[in-house]
Amino acid sequence: MYLFLFACNDISGCPAPSLLDPKSLTLEKFKKDVGWQGLSTIFNADAFYATLGWYGLSLLLYAILPAAENDGTVLRTGGRLKYRSNAFASAAFTAVILAGGTIAQGANFPVWTFISDNYIPLFTSNLIVSFVLAVYVYAASFTVRSDNTDNRELAGGGISGNVIYDFFIGRELNPRIKLPLLPEIDIKYFMEMRPGLLGWVVLDCAMIAQQYRNFGYVTDSMLIAVVSQSAYVFDGLYMEPAVLTTIDIVSDGFGFMLAFGDLAWLPFVYTLQARYLAIYPVQLGWYSLVTLGALATGLYIFRSSNNEKNRFRRNPNDPAIAHLRSMETKAGTKLLISGWWGTARHINYLGDWILSWAYCLPTGIAGYHIVRHQIMPVAIPDGGIAMLGAPGPTVVYQGDAKGWGIAITYFYMIYFSVLLIHRERRDEAKCRAKYGKDWEEYCKKVPWRIVPYIY
Repeated sequence: MYLFLFACNDISGCPAPSLLDPKSLTLEKFKKDVGWQGLSTIFNADAFYATLGWYGLSLLLYAILPAAENDGTVLRTGGRLKYRSNAFASAAFTAVILAGGTIAQGANFPVWTFISDNYIPLFTSNLIVSFVLAVYVYAASFTVRSDNTDNRELAGGGISGNVIYDFFIGRELNPRIKLPLLPEIDIKYFMEMRPGLLGWVVLDCAMIAQQYRNFGYVTDSMLIAVVSQSAYVFDGLYMEPAVLTTIDIVSDGFGFMLAFGDLAWLPFVYTLQARYLAIYPVQLGWYSLVTLGALATGLYIFRSSNNEKNRFRRNPNDPAIAHLRSMETKAGTKLLISGWWGTARHINYLGDWILSWAYCLPTGIAGYHIVRHQIMPVAIPDGGIAMLGAPGPTVVYQGDAKGWGIAITYFYMIYFSVLLIHRERRDEAKCRAKYGKDWEEYCKKVPWRIVPYIY
């Protein structure tokens, strides 16, 4: 994560120039390229307090805004947990406040400038919170008793006995905590849907403001990347109860993997494209139609398939999905063999992955150099752009960095395909264990895993 955040920077370029010449690369050259100023480069108290304030605001809105009460799936103990859902209302409230500040103060709204000035320290602060949270839930998991009456239970995959693995994957299935003056908090559900997910959009918006401060305009590439990601986030927040039937909630424990993933990895890896575009603005023109097509296609497949699955799991007789064919299993449940889920066994992952194209494609053939703080005027190279408001002429151009930034701005597409395939394999293993020969029969009826006729 630190390599990503330093390698693509607003000091020297993306990648940092010293990385383009590995033979002469030294730590001192790299530190100069990224503006290393010691520990303060990655951590400061203001960023840490701001991070705690963000979590505090999330908790406050969770507690005071109207919420729906939803039942989780049936646990191994036979009980069901209750979940308080108001993530969309919380996000809407936050968006109104930020919009008001932006209308009043424009791109110089202090929230936006603070994020731009403290981006890496903010990551460090969230990293610290994720470690502390992971240690807490791991320690608390040893208080789970087999005869408890509050529906606490351990995750099947998190009790291997290997301390490192169990800490990483999570021992307790649904760790909860009761804080003074607040409703009971399901830690996994809260962290999946609130600080990191909405934080992703807030960081993106700060990058829009930074691009405007740098160049005096906002590009179509920036708008498409941020709108694509925001649509995905707000769709997920609006459909918050649907997450209760996902593998994260139903099967996975809450350990370092999800704590780090939700709070540090997701908001800061997923904003790499917006951070890139804040420094090197790309005008897409007609090419924007390609990225908009990826957005529309991916979101349609992802949401339609998940809605179909969620309706079927909650009420197989729902008129909206009553026409779909399904097969009975000896486990007492049914498996869909028509509609989206007759097309591929994990068709929603295809939509999720196509959506990632709309995040990355707007960065184009990525890579840039920065020439800044020149005493004398500097000629603008072909295709270069002058930054506004910097001391002395500051120019951003691609030069021999062109193409090398793809390793960073397109990383999400590659990483996400690996994540989804790995996740699909875990899903398959759990379903095979649950359904036995019924799953083998189901696989014959629906042979494709994610991509019909390909995989």
